[in-house]
Amino acid sequence: LMPASTLNPEDAEGVDKARNLRERVLIIGFGRFAQVVSQPLLARDVDVSIIDMDVEMIQAAGNFGFKVYYGDGTRLDVLRASGAEKAETILVCVDKQADADKIVELVKAEFPLTKLFVRAYDRGHAIRLVQAGVEYQLRETFESALVFGYQVLIDLGFTHQQAEETIEDVRRRDEERLSIQMVEGITGGRSLMRGNIRTTRPEPYIKPHREGQALNEEAADALEEEEEREKTGA
Repeated sequence: LMPASTLNPEDAEGVDKARNLRERVLIIGFGRFAQVVSQPLLARDVDVSIIDMDVEMIQAAGNFGFKVYYGDGTRLDVLRASGAEKAETILVCVDKQADADKIVELVKAEFPLTKLFVRAYDRGHAIRLVQAGVEYQLRETFESALVFGYQVLIDLGFTHQQAEETIEDVRRRDEERLSIQMVEGITGGRSLMRGNIRTTRPEPYIKPHREGQALNEEAADALEEEEEREKTGA
């Protein structure tokens, strides 16, 4: 389904505005991300309402068996008409961070008992969503990138166990880094990331087992003079 908003919803065939929706889950935004998210829910016969503002997307979705209603999720009246108050969970899957933040703000203020699962754009957005108190947030490319990296490791000859352990380590480091960033800001936790710039690690200092010895008489005289100066403080 490819989005392209050019039609007026009032004149578009097969496009209905959200009214009196009462399903268990409300999905706001029905782009590529939400289309995939909907599949496990529908596979388990979970009742789902969907709203979007892209008229051509709504029409195209109908050809694939989806009923998507027209509605702007950043408006309180549309949220009410879409059943936000009755929904157990709202999935915020819109593209724009500002729109997602506005929806979260409205739902938290007007429907505090409704759970919020939100698609995050990047780390900064994820931090804001956690601070806003959403039940769950996920950066839109994170898990798919880990799966991609896993397959690359397998192709390079690593075992499935090695690849799984590596991906789990990356996931753990990312979670720790996000926790640090919640306190220190976006630059926090940089040491948890692995970069491809190789650094030279100095060898640890090891004290010699025995004192050095002069190789000739001139060197011996010089060492004696140096020791004498150290004793006298000269």
